[in-house]
Amino acid sequence: MGTVHARSLDPLPMHGPDLGMHPDDADLVEVEPETKQEVLENKDVVVQRVHVDGLGRTKEDLLGYEIADVFTAKNLIDVMKKSHEAREKLLRLGIFRKVEVVIDTSEGEDALPNGLDVTFEVTELRRLTGSYNTMVGNNEGSMVLGIKLPNVFGRAEKMTFQFSYGTKETSYGLSFFKPQPGHFDRNVSVNLYKVTGQFPWSSLRETDRGISTEFNFPIWKTNHTLKWEGVWRELGCLARTASFAVREESGHSLKSSLSHAMVIDTRNSAILPRRGTLFKINQELAGYTGGDASFLKEDFEIQLNRRLFWDSVLSASLWGGMILPIGDKQISIADRFYLGGPTSVRGFSMYSIGPQSEGDYLGGEAYWAGGLHLYTPLPFRPGRGGFGDLFRTHFFLNAGNLCNLDYGEGPKAHLKKLAECIRWSYGAGIVLRLGNIARLELNYCIPMGVQSGDRICDGVQFGAGIRFL
Repeated sequence: MGTVHARSLDPLPMHGPDLGMHPDDADLVEVEPETKQEVLENKDVVVQRVHVDGLGRTKEDLLGYEIADVFTAKNLIDVMKKSHEAREKLLRLGIFRKVEVVIDTSEGEDALPNGLDVTFEVTELRRLTGSYNTMVGNNEGSMVLGIKLPNVFGRAEKMTFQFSYGTKETSYGLSFFKPQPGHFDRNVSVNLYKVTGQFPWSSLRETDRGISTEFNFPIWKTNHTLKWEGVWRELGCLARTASFAVREESGHSLKSSLSHAMVIDTRNSAILPRRGTLFKINQELAGYTGGDASFLKEDFEIQLNRRLFWDSVLSASLWGGMILPIGDKQISIADRFYLGGPTSVRGFSMYSIGPQSEGDYLGGEAYWAGGLHLYTPLPFRPGRGGFGDLFRTHFFLNAGNLCNLDYGEGPKAHLKKLAECIRWSYGAGIVLRLGNIARLELNYCIPMGVQSGDRICDGVQFGAGIRFL
């Protein structure tokens, strides 16, 4: 429970060289300490004062929201519990390197017999911090360098500059983050960025320069994000052999969009959960605030996890989405859905399902994908209780489809088209959980339902990332 100190009220030992007293005097000091201990442990107490020591540039009014609940504690155990909760809130602000708690009896003229003082001893982060780490995305890795200015104006604001160099993507950006005092989950952020990515499955190179603003807030058990994004996109061919369909998409465009995301997540882990559910839905509307792109895009994600016998876990996932053009403007290749690869429908190459032209995959306007997985401990449980617990045996069945739609046909025709030519695969392998950062999979895959133009990976397939079907 963090570092919590409290002065002991136990009677002092009646022997030893440090006391300087005779055992016959013991009766003179027994009664008062026992009375105080009874007051603190078995009766109500009052938190009279809460101090925060070690503040520099942090404004005191910000911390008042985080520690207010300590004053409502009614007994010693409650004081310790609420002090620990307040400590966690202070650390969550991201402005302190260390927070310790000291609980003591009140002193002074106004001290009550059952009064307590709580002191939070804090150490602020430096004004400028740097970081270097590596990140794992969906089957790609990157090196990330960052510079942070925490607590810029004294109320948990944060300014960050980040540069990322990866196998398929290079980016840099500047962001400003501001939480609402007393409600850290409600926050606003502004981002300026430039991202250059390579998409070899489409022979496409894309450079985005943009600005975005986000507002995050919880409602009941859901978390919501409202976002506006304005981005100048530059599309080009990655190779001279790019198809004519990709060359047609090349050039500059401007997208301005409003989006909303809602998430309900009760999983115990986002990387390799053993229990809980995930429900996520996204909506994006482009064109009404300007720009060249004009569409309505909807997609969702559902995941259910249930623990079974012998420490095994059964997991089921379902993804789906659709994009509808608004007006006469065609949907850009950069806005369409893509499917296939070791993080979605295994047994197929990365994003190699659906419409294609001369070997370049163009994405689709609607898709769905489902997966059923069984995770079990390794046979004979090697390394149980240690490194071996990071590995799991994996059995899976995946299916999905991606296609373009004729919007004059109606919903029934759309569903019929999505139900045709279903790609599916099954197999087994080993999963390695890399803490709460990412996970690695090595599977033996058997693809089925292969259609003309699909690119398969029959046999061993390696995958790395955060989000898996």
